[in-house]
Amino acid sequence: MVSVLLLNGPNLNMLGKREPEIYGSETLEDIVGRLKKTMEEELGGRLEHVQSNHEGVLIDAIHQAKGIHDGLIINPGAFTHYSYAIRDALASVALPTIEIHMSNVHAREEFRHHSVIAPIVSGQIVGLGSDGYDWALQALVRKIKNSRVG
Repeated sequence: MVSVLLLNGPNLNMLGKREPEIYGSETLEDIVGRLKKTMEEELGGRLEHVQSNHEGVLIDAIHQAKGIHDGLIINPGAFTHYSYAIRDALASVALPTIEIHMSNVHAREEFRHHSVIAPIVSGQIVGLGSDGYDWALQALVRKIKNSRVG
């Protein structure tokens, strides 16, 4: 069974209320519920979720993932652009990780164009709204299962 940790950073608890023209009307609870159902019913795995507006909580969750989870999906929010601490935590656990952003960060303000996390993750999905979470989950589980073959 594959186990995935989903991490969401600052302000993502405000999905559905915050800038719906950019992020849509779905809440984080809606997205997580859908992903858990997909993981259990279609992919035969387990999904754990942590959301925090605090960098240290996310770092602790990343550290604790080693030996418990097979991979990570992270939407670091604003931490994307400057959190070398989250980057180093992800590098230290060396789990397959997909970075996700609901909006197309490359079509937004200049400061959003650079991710300090991107160079150490398996892949990055941007601009597909909440569907990006679904694509990230499918891709990550496939990557983990393929790495177990042979």
